[in-house]
Amino acid sequence: MGKFDFRFYKWEKELADKPFLRQPFGDTWEEYTWSEVGQMARKLATGLKSLGLKPTAHIGLISKNCREWIIADIAIMMAGYVSVPFFPTLTSNQINQVLRLGDVDALFVGKLDVWDEMKKGIPNEMPIISFPQYPGHSVVTRGEKWEDIINRSEPMQGTPSGEMNDTWTIVFTSGTTGTPKGVVHDYEILDSTKIVTEESNPLDVSFTGDNRFFSYLPLNHIAERIVVEATCFRYGGTISFAESLATFGKNLSSVRPTVFFAVPRIWTKFQLGILSKMPQNKLNTILKIPIISGIIKKKIRKGLGLNDVRACVSGAAMLSEGLKQWFKKLGIQITNGYGMTENSALCTSLFPWDDKPGSVGKAQPAAELKIDPDTNEIMMKAPYVMKGYYKDPEKSAEVLDDGWLRTGDQGRLDEEGFLYITGRVKDTFKTAKGEFIVPTPMEGELEQNTDIEQICIVGLGCPQPIALIVLSEMGLAKSKEALSKSLDSTLSDLNNTLDSYQKISTIVVVKEAWSVENGCLTPTLKVKRNIVNKNYQNHLEGWHAASETIVFE
Repeated sequence: MGKFDFRFYKWEKELADKPFLRQPFGDTWEEYTWSEVGQMARKLATGLKSLGLKPTAHIGLISKNCREWIIADIAIMMAGYVSVPFFPTLTSNQINQVLRLGDVDALFVGKLDVWDEMKKGIPNEMPIISFPQYPGHSVVTRGEKWEDIINRSEPMQGTPSGEMNDTWTIVFTSGTTGTPKGVVHDYEILDSTKIVTEESNPLDVSFTGDNRFFSYLPLNHIAERIVVEATCFRYGGTISFAESLATFGKNLSSVRPTVFFAVPRIWTKFQLGILSKMPQNKLNTILKIPIISGIIKKKIRKGLGLNDVRACVSGAAMLSEGLKQWFKKLGIQITNGYGMTENSALCTSLFPWDDKPGSVGKAQPAAELKIDPDTNEIMMKAPYVMKGYYKDPEKSAEVLDDGWLRTGDQGRLDEEGFLYITGRVKDTFKTAKGEFIVPTPMEGELEQNTDIEQICIVGLGCPQPIALIVLSEMGLAKSKEALSKSLDSTLSDLNNTLDSYQKISTIVVVKEAWSVENGCLTPTLKVKRNIVNKNYQNHLEGWHAASETIVFE
């Protein structure tokens, strides 16, 4: 099948003295050029080879996004090994589980907050290479230091690259349920992702290296890996990182990316931040005044750091139509992408000019879609679909059905080929009346209320569905009376559109926000419905029976 064309080598020469990786430290940005990154990666690759690992060794990577993450990944590819990246928030039990499931032979350990707990799950005999220590983060004393490996190693020569059918990476799914599964992608799959850019270019990428990327979503997740890392390798540019959650806004504003990729919760945070400074009524009035409207829109885009952006993309979960239209009025056009780890985060795109409310768009180039007539499950076929799950032929066979990927999502296709997601196969539940509830569309309607930040509709075995919500900053600032009135109005509007068995009996305002740390969100910020349901199961009957429609936990 031939060798994979690793385009990093092209830009290493052509953009040798241009900045490639930019790391913030307070108000200072440290920059590595393409040539400098190449030399470090080449030395690191030689260092990896000196560890005496087997030819196709699995190299783990656990760190927040930073320049060393990218350099380590390049070195793994140069050395002919397989990268196995992990979320940087794993507990000792979780890291132990995925190290074992992924047959990891050595591990890069980087920018972490939880190393002291995590290290208990890492076998003592496992070779470790630790990134340079970042201020305010864990100190890693195990293994060999990054700088020592680089200082003792000669740079690997030439343009080493894997065969197309060699495994490139094993990406463990974040998993809303069950045991993590290792998704296997080879170099042919990675290479095929270029079809999307070169045929429809949803990221509006410049093919001459004039691209600025901002990397903050976990790099071990396939979407960030394809949208930011692989795209920059292929077409050139710079990747800048966020220093921390606290500096996210400042860093983004400084970078002014040409491509910005976010999940719906980030767009919601942006919206709430804008509305906290300018209430909706005032914003509506200003946007009707031609000259002032243009000035305000430009000021808002500049304040966010999106004044130079050529493409804004939302993924990982459904972007509500209301939020999309809200940003459109500010001159921020958002492309909605739908995909998952198993298909390289590439399935459909809905461009800003597509007038299809509620749709996630049409199939990406080289992809085909169909709906299972029995279950309404969305099925897709494309050259960028995974090879299978690592060492799990049974689950692979369940999901890969005669070349078609079973997505686990339910949906429908309209006559023009636009896809609409109607729910998750495993999210549907039966009420006590024996009726099936599909929560996703109802959640989409309720989350239009800006007092709500997180929502999860539950009610397995209950007479009616119940909506559990976490308040946004705007909601928290309101009195209980004002909040109850707002939520009750939204609930009434929704229930008027539903059949009697679907009507939500109660909105419950929960005390604790759902997070990755308390186990209610995946690392990509999707709600783990089964965990949320389990946490509140004993209270559901009482909340349903309450005389009020809005209940505070």
